[in-house]
Amino acid sequence: MGVGAIASLVGPCAWAQQSNTGSIYTCVDRQGRRLTADRPIAECLDREQRELGPTGTVRRQIGPSLTEQERAALEVQRRKEAEERTRQQEERRRERVLTARYPDKAAHDVERAAAIQLLDDVTAIAEKRMAELQQQRKALDTEMEFYLRDPAKAPMALRRKIAENEDGMAEQQRFVANQDLEKRRIHQRFDAELAQLRRLWATQMAPAAPASEVLLPAAAR
Repeated sequence: MGVGAIASLVGPCAWAQQSNTGSIYTCVDRQGRRLTADRPIAECLDREQRELGPTGTVRRQIGPSLTEQERAALEVQRRKEAEERTRQQEERRRERVLTARYPDKAAHDVERAAAIQLLDDVTAIAEKRMAELQQQRKALDTEMEFYLRDPAKAPMALRRKIAENEDGMAEQQRFVANQDLEKRRIHQRFDAELAQLRRLWATQMAPAAPASEVLLPAAAR
């Protein structure tokens, strides 16, 4: 049997194998023509094609054939999209946690007040210590009155107590100043949270879209 005869037999067999899948391929080529075939369409290798089943349902979408550089760029884009989806999912999760923790403004106000009260308590302790140091300093200054004309003659122990008193006072003053800064940061954090919560609470209270709008098939739109 000649080569031509073999080819004449192989060709119809290959066509039958592809045709028997029951798939229909369709696309719009670069000239804007809608093409249909029973196998991937060569004229649309540079664009998306759809593979349809016998009933017309989409089995899959076949992307365009890409160069190595185009595939690399597409992979970068897909990674960015995946990262963005992950970020959005994490943001939705944090929002659910936030609204569960603070179902209303009253709950948020209670926690803000508790955080501020904790700072006020430790600040009050520092202020009490500062008052004690001030009283100690008055007693030390009274002792130093005997050495006003020549402070260098004051006993070393007295001068050391004065230096320690000054260091202690400076330390407590720094501590109180830091608590004031922390209090401002806490108010800023709770203010930002409250602004976000107001939006989330408003969304929760908004009426849900009718099911007919949500579930409307793409074909009907």
